[in-house]
Amino acid sequence: MSAIAKPLIVFLGLLCLWQGAVTVFEIAPFILPGPLAVIEVAIARADTLAEHAGTTLVEILLGLAFGTLLGCASALMMAYFRQARSWLLPVLVVSQAIPVFALAPVLVLWFGYGIAPKIAMATLIIYFPVTAAFYDGLRRTEPGWIDLAQTMGASKAAILRQIRIPAALPAFASGLRVAAAVAPIGAVVGEWVGSSAGLGYYMLLMNGRVQTAAMFAALFVLAIMAVAIYFAIDATLRRLVAWQPEADPAAFS
Repeated sequence: MSAIAKPLIVFLGLLCLWQGAVTVFEIAPFILPGPLAVIEVAIARADTLAEHAGTTLVEILLGLAFGTLLGCASALMMAYFRQARSWLLPVLVVSQAIPVFALAPVLVLWFGYGIAPKIAMATLIIYFPVTAAFYDGLRRTEPGWIDLAQTMGASKAAILRQIRIPAALPAFASGLRVAAAVAPIGAVVGEWVGSSAGLGYYMLLMNGRVQTAAMFAALFVLAIMAVAIYFAIDATLRRLVAWQPEADPAAFS
């Protein structure tokens, strides 16, 4: 059975359980609509959902790009410059000590109701896992490789470029996978606080109008989009670190 077939069977099974629970317990549609009603609304409002999904997708992808670039730059500075470590590590800790959700109203106040505060929210959420994972990978490079390179007269820049960065790629890949999973949170929270477009905005709008099926339709689109982004990044990272062997799951059973 293919890798796609198994999750699809699980997903269809959950939909059947959901529809069965709604039918058996006669749950009111405004509390929990059945998946058939949600799919019907999603098809009827496909154009509207696609428009809002496009806005959210741009916010997520730009947040991923900026968060990854900022995280990589911070990790490289901390690994390459000893004094930069004492300056950037407190910033890294503070970025997680303050709840990002609490910053959403401030970001909307500073950047307005456009796309900028949503990108900033996604960037802030992505920044920590990318920076922490990449920096950890850089500082855990095999010391013997570095000693050998220094013995052969390699410069710090060459060691960083040809040894430390390649050795840190598996750790970086793990951090980026986490970032891909949480990136939609920043965009949607930003839309909840203040926005005129996006799936988060549409969900709030439909919730206020007690159109629960439409709200669930937007949630489904967001979930599918988030899963697609995660698996696309995961497939890219697998090719990037294809040289790293993976343990056989049977070895842990």
